[in-house]
Amino acid sequence: MNQTFNNQEYMDEPGVGSALSSGWNSMRNNFLVLFLAVLVVIVFMVPIEWDGDGHSGDSSAILEFLTTAYALLLYPIVNYGADMIFVKAVRGDHVEVKRIFDGFKNYINVVLASLLTIGLIGIGLIVFLIPGIYVACRLAFVSYLVMDEGLDPIAAVEASWRITRGHALKIFTLGFLSIFIFFAGLALLLVGVFPAIMWIKASFAALYLSITSDVAPELQDELEE
Repeated sequence: MNQTFNNQEYMDEPGVGSALSSGWNSMRNNFLVLFLAVLVVIVFMVPIEWDGDGHSGDSSAILEFLTTAYALLLYPIVNYGADMIFVKAVRGDHVEVKRIFDGFKNYINVVLASLLTIGLIGIGLIVFLIPGIYVACRLAFVSYLVMDEGLDPIAAVEASWRITRGHALKIFTLGFLSIFIFFAGLALLLVGVFPAIMWIKASFAALYLSITSDVAPELQDELEE
């Protein structure tokens, strides 16, 4: 049996296959918009990936500090905004690339949610690799909950942890398959990287919508608290 959630049909039992299928269809139907969104994310990622070779001493330390500050205080805004664009695309809403900067309207919550998520995953990784991966799977929906539902950082983390209960393996499997999708795109002379990233992000958005459709009453209770 199917159920309707936010103008999009999903199976009662969310699955990796259905998420990939829905993500693929959404990518095809909104290719240019999603392509531009991914391009913007990649452009904003460049300063983070730049290793700063050729600088030494104090200048290198300052550059590293600025890069870290950029990664923690600016990049999450664009990344969270892109996640919201993909949610809207999968849901069937009208999508505009300029909405990728909507995170600036909710700057504090986005940055704090990102920092909290990174910190919790980092603690898990310090304990051991497997706990870190598990925590990452349980917190995979934080960005969606902040942008889509307007939750504050703590509420978003708590809601993500609750609604992903019983779905961690699905999230991990989709993440694992995403690695192969990305490298398959990379093998196509870099041209396939963009569709690969678009498909991955659309698939995660589809999985988010399908899982939250099953717990919509609980999520509404969270919003009313």
